[in-house]
Amino acid sequence: MDKIEEVLTRGVAEILPSKEALKKVLLSSRKLKIYIGADPTGPQLHLGHSTNFLILSQLQKLGHKIIILVGDFTGMIGDPSDKMALRKQLTRNEILENAKTYKDQVSKILNFEGDNPAEIKFNSKWLGKLTFLDGLNLMSNFTEQQLLERDMFQKRLKENKPLYAHEVVYPILQAYDSVAMDVDVEMGGSDQTFNMLMGRELMKEKRGKEKFVIVTELLINPKTGKKMMSKSEGNYIGLNDNPRDMYAKVLALPDKTIEPVFRMCTNVDLTQIDWNKNPLELKKELALEIVTMYHSKEIALKAQENFEITFQEQKPAFDKEIPIKNTLLSTLAPFTSKASLSEAKRLINQGGVDINGKRIGLSYKIKAGDKIKIGKKFFGIAVNN
Repeated sequence: MDKIEEVLTRGVAEILPSKEALKKVLLSSRKLKIYIGADPTGPQLHLGHSTNFLILSQLQKLGHKIIILVGDFTGMIGDPSDKMALRKQLTRNEILENAKTYKDQVSKILNFEGDNPAEIKFNSKWLGKLTFLDGLNLMSNFTEQQLLERDMFQKRLKENKPLYAHEVVYPILQAYDSVAMDVDVEMGGSDQTFNMLMGRELMKEKRGKEKFVIVTELLINPKTGKKMMSKSEGNYIGLNDNPRDMYAKVLALPDKTIEPVFRMCTNVDLTQIDWNKNPLELKKELALEIVTMYHSKEIALKAQENFEITFQEQKPAFDKEIPIKNTLLSTLAPFTSKASLSEAKRLINQGGVDINGKRIGLSYKIKAGDKIKIGKKFFGIAVNN
């Protein structure tokens, strides 16, 4: 019961029809079919998605069936959620290219093997087969008033901004996903509440059953009031970011987001965190945890070391390899601005090459492990060719 309570609380904004009703089902022997959708508007999933995946991971461990639905059909329309202007419509090829590595990214959190594997589905399988008449029959389950109740639609109309017919139809298509898969639960961020409730209504009409809706919190930037993780805004931490970028991006988060990111994007026991530490130390703990989740502890420690050397101590990271060749000049030449022997010679003569912190002359014999600075910006380490 404690585990279920935590699953239904941490990172959860609301549960419909009620938290108690869902808890009662979860405490029974009934196994639920639970899904979350993701329109592949970009090739990366991000920490904003991970909030949902972490909750789904806990539900998977409790024995429930988890489905990740790739909106390869709806993605060509463009979800208007939280958008005050028309989304750029993507082609089928763009959609499939974006979704190509989604399973690999999600597999860092969800298990796609074993007795209860998570499953990835594509909604073109059913939406792509609907005839125009099918679509009209589907739309007949909703009124124009229902569709235009949406806050974002109302705001566009009040501001005389275009509201296109295909955007209004989008929630109906998402609603049909629930019916087509005959799910018991849909999960999504609070910006998806309207779409998920439409699916709840259609499930009652078409399947005669209650569909639970788990509305999760969004990571909000306290300075702007906008989503902190947004593919369309380009301000996100990708689940497959390289370790150094991931670590640095976490360190760059606003201080006020430390607690929600710990709570929503990790499985760390929050009672074990010393919240009295200064924000930088807390963010370093957070960055280490997140990089460990998506890479490994060893890689996370290296990313931390690189950050401390490169940024905190303002010392360069000698991470580029310089293969040792027959002569000093031929070794250095490829890494000069003009990639020439004459440029390498000029730099040495003018004191523009340091090795192991000291200026060198043309007679220097380079050896493996030498830390080499060429000009003002290039830092490398000599390696045997």
